[in-house]
Amino acid sequence: MATTYNNLYLDARRKLKAAGISSAQLEAREMVCYASGKSKEELYRDLSLYASDQVEKTVLELTQRRLAGEPVAYIIGEWEFYGLTLDVSREVLIPRMDTEVLAEQAILAARAAGEGCRVLDLCAGSGCVGLAVAANVPECRAVLADVSEGALRICRQNIRRCGLNDRVICAYADAKLPPLPALWDFDVIVCNPPYIPSLDILTLDVSVKEYEPHLALDGGEDGLDFYRAVCSKWKGALRLGGRLLFEVGIGQASDVEILLGQNGFEDIQTFPDTQGILRVVSGAINE
Repeated sequence: MATTYNNLYLDARRKLKAAGISSAQLEAREMVCYASGKSKEELYRDLSLYASDQVEKTVLELTQRRLAGEPVAYIIGEWEFYGLTLDVSREVLIPRMDTEVLAEQAILAARAAGEGCRVLDLCAGSGCVGLAVAANVPECRAVLADVSEGALRICRQNIRRCGLNDRVICAYADAKLPPLPALWDFDVIVCNPPYIPSLDILTLDVSVKEYEPHLALDGGEDGLDFYRAVCSKWKGALRLGGRLLFEVGIGQASDVEILLGQNGFEDIQTFPDTQGILRVVSGAINE
């Protein structure tokens, strides 16, 4: 018996909600849009229409995959971040709303640096933060850097998808090592590094520990390995007056503030996310 798009959506939402998925409404909508090839606007317009048997079958299959733990962003191959729709794969972390605080502060820092601003997104993953900065600061140029070739492939796809080929490039970089000669002279370095303590990865939700890349999660024994390395090895890549901005995990802000201070950073600032959790820590090189 034929079913409407609205009933398809409601049924998927009900199943996800029953499984304890907090963003059931958003995820159900994304899966129905993907299965039907419709935009959000087209789906809302067509809610009362009947879906084909194939669309119904596809939504059922996608829902089963999600209930088994696979993140919806990997199922549909894209996700939205700071107004941009970006390609994602299991080579990169899924962009999260928490990280929009990092993007917002990096945008403000890039605007303050003025015309000719150079931005480095270190541990770029999908490139979401660097691309958000480039999209919102037309006078800046950005480099998306990562140690993973799979991540750099996604970055290149997203540069093209966002139409930013003229101002954004990719580069290989290991954040734990000093920068290569080409990666110097930045006004803003933004970094969302791996920060989960190694043993804590085993306790993460199945959608994270079984699907997202451990290379992008594992921050070492105490979760701070990358902060130590970047603070000590990458400050020379900043211009005088340049700013380094980190995303940090829950409870890590004070430790990262100390690391920045120990390595000569000044004007150290900390910003909360929408839940009030201290999420971004930054410092400047003033001399």
